[in-house]
Amino acid sequence: MIQIKTPTEISKMLKACELSAQALALAGRSITPGMSTWELDKIIHDFIISKGATPSFLGYGGFKGSACISINEELIHGIPSKSRIIKEGDIVTVDVGACIGGYHGDNARTFPVGKISEEAENLLKVTEESLYEGIKMAVEGNRIGDISHAVESWCVQRGYSVVKKYVGHGVGKNLHEDPEVPNYGRPGRGPRLAAGMTIAIEPMINAGTEEIRVLSDNWTVVTADGKLCAHFEHTIAITKSEPLIMTLESH
Repeated sequence: MIQIKTPTEISKMLKACELSAQALALAGRSITPGMSTWELDKIIHDFIISKGATPSFLGYGGFKGSACISINEELIHGIPSKSRIIKEGDIVTVDVGACIGGYHGDNARTFPVGKISEEAENLLKVTEESLYEGIKMAVEGNRIGDISHAVESWCVQRGYSVVKKYVGHGVGKNLHEDPEVPNYGRPGRGPRLAAGMTIAIEPMINAGTEEIRVLSDNWTVVTADGKLCAHFEHTIAITKSEPLIMTLESH
């Protein structure tokens, strides 16, 4: 069932979302060649805890990190590890959420590490653009399919593949709520958007085939062909006017 939030609930969510955005921005500033993904995760964890919040992902379904940190061909759910070292030229996806006051925020971004290839630059650019194309469609009266189609068409027209197995979702008192928000689909289909809905839009885009596989750790999702991938995400609220991007560092 889709949860419609009251203005009071939206204000509580804003606090969690702003904190999630601050944690993500801190991660981006902290990424350094030679550091491990475990070190990066600890920075994120300590920051969230210092603000009186809890990391949304820590222990979720048994996940062992405070953030999902995925490198290059790793799409999502990378487990922080002392042996996984970030290198110059990598692209690093950080997906992080924070819970405070009983509500969650959720956001992700793929960061360049130093000088990256032109292929990687283009992939990051198109994926981030597709997120904002989807957000443009997140207005009252539209349908989930309008968001999905906007993301898919933007990426496919530019030669990229949309991952279909994993999708965006509602966010609120639970990290994952209804409705699902696919990154592919037909306009005019799916649940109708209403003011008070809060959803995470999160394009997951591959440079090669859309096919993916899960590694033996049962978490890390990688591209089947080993090519690069990117992931960008915002939590937004549907309003009576423009969509409200809640995962910003300040409002």
